[in-house]
Amino acid sequence: MKAVEIKKDIYWVGAVDWAVRDFHGYETPRGTTYNNYLIMDDEITLIDTVKYDFATYTLKNISGVVDPARIKNVIINHIENDHVTSLDCVMDLAPNATIYISEKGKKGLERFFDLSRWNVKTVKTGDTLTIGKRTLEFLETPMLHWPDSMVTYAREDKILFTQDAFGQHVASANRFDDEYEISNSPVELEDAVVDYYANILMPFGQMIKTKIAEIQAKGFEIDIIAPDHGLIWRKDPGKVLGMYLDMANGKARESVAIIYDTMWQSTEKMAGPIAEGVRAEGLNCQIIKLRATPTSVAIKEFWKCRGALIGSPTLNNILFPSVAEFLTHLRGLRPKNRIVGAFGSFGWGGGAVKESYEVFKQMGLQTVEPGIQLAYRPSLADEEACFEFGRTFARQVSEYHKGF
Repeated sequence: MKAVEIKKDIYWVGAVDWAVRDFHGYETPRGTTYNNYLIMDDEITLIDTVKYDFATYTLKNISGVVDPARIKNVIINHIENDHVTSLDCVMDLAPNATIYISEKGKKGLERFFDLSRWNVKTVKTGDTLTIGKRTLEFLETPMLHWPDSMVTYAREDKILFTQDAFGQHVASANRFDDEYEISNSPVELEDAVVDYYANILMPFGQMIKTKIAEIQAKGFEIDIIAPDHGLIWRKDPGKVLGMYLDMANGKARESVAIIYDTMWQSTEKMAGPIAEGVRAEGLNCQIIKLRATPTSVAIKEFWKCRGALIGSPTLNNILFPSVAEFLTHLRGLRPKNRIVGAFGSFGWGGGAVKESYEVFKQMGLQTVEPGIQLAYRPSLADEEACFEFGRTFARQVSEYHKGF
């Protein structure tokens, strides 16, 4: 890819990672991008760098616009490895540039690099940097999604550079949302946003609401939202802001995700009649088998639905390993405003359903109890009990959903 002008004299100079399929345990079937941005002004300014493996790509893109030695300022919005590990490659070519970073960002950056060789200045919310005819304003966004995180606003161009916020893991020859929607679909892009939020930003809903309110209170006019992953929002930046507010407020479909795994198909045979019971109450139902589905997809489907039923056979008196792994991922994401229940099968002794409810309570989720567990393979009478359990759960989901 070559540098792409996103507004006059402002360029995307990042890299497209078509091949990545595992992003710190989060599956990325669409690949991803590492976006960073070059502003041509009296003081040439680079916003963020890229993952080390792609350093040559960003340097080539920068060089296609300007000699990297002329860069005067490097702004680091976020110090995660995929955004900062090529910083030394940039600074080798622009040794006189000044780095601007949050205080917590600087402390973290010291764990990557020897900062004594560079000029590093810390900034806080409300600080500005004049680079010629442009003024850049900084807004700290701690825990969105790391302690160091911040965003940078280009006043005159009305561009908000948002590091990981509002991004998506999408590799594409397109750089902008409107271009991508023409060659793919708006639904696919929206799904990528939900997938990204559910697997990365779910724990930070309250912070997201606070920071969006802070942006609005500052009166930032926004023509473009430029994240560090995926497509750049220029068609309707307000759309992704609205999606984030909806997700931060716990918006979900009045539907049920049945997420399970099975050892000898007994738990699997329970999932079908449970789903039929849910549908009998008029709710849509999604069935997800964990070992046949990436964990990140199961997390996304859980997040999209108001209710979820987790199914597990008992192995050695505890949860089946794949179900335990899923619940561990989910517990770290700290979901809210969801109602859950559990089902499963066992041989000589149960335990998985009980443990599921213990994990639900650790997460503070609303529960429908008791769950349903069966010995060995379900009989016709057991299947009828599963159907009724699905109906009961669906009614509880509908009642709970009324509160949102």
